Amino acid sequence: MHSVEYYLARGLDRRTAEYFAAGRRTIVRATPEKDFTLLLDFDNGERRRLDMKPDIRPGTVFAFLADPAVFLRAYLDDSRCVCWDRDPAVDSSVVWDNKVDISPDACYLDSVPV
Repeated sequence: MHSVEYYLARGLDRRTAEYFAAGRRTIVRATPEKDFTLLLDFDNGERRRLDMKPDIRPGTVFAFLADPAVFLRAYLDDSRCVCWDRDPAVDSSVVWDNKVDISPDACYLDSVPV
């Protein structure tokens, strides 16, 4: 782990630098909600909510999540990223572009405490 100053010197904003200096978080549970938010439980016991509505727009990688049934299929992969398979019948470990994911770091930084 490095200091806040180390990350600031590499161009990160203060909030992100403080996050990395304190130690990265791991998602232990992700619960998709009907209002297009994710309820996230982290390894430090913290619970946070990530609002996905601003990201679910036409022309984005997340556009297909506008279908509530698809959004509710969120799961955690082996890297503890929040994921969705475009086609649930396709094995995303074989067909890499079938899966869309969000890293635990982005989930933490873009979410708010509950």
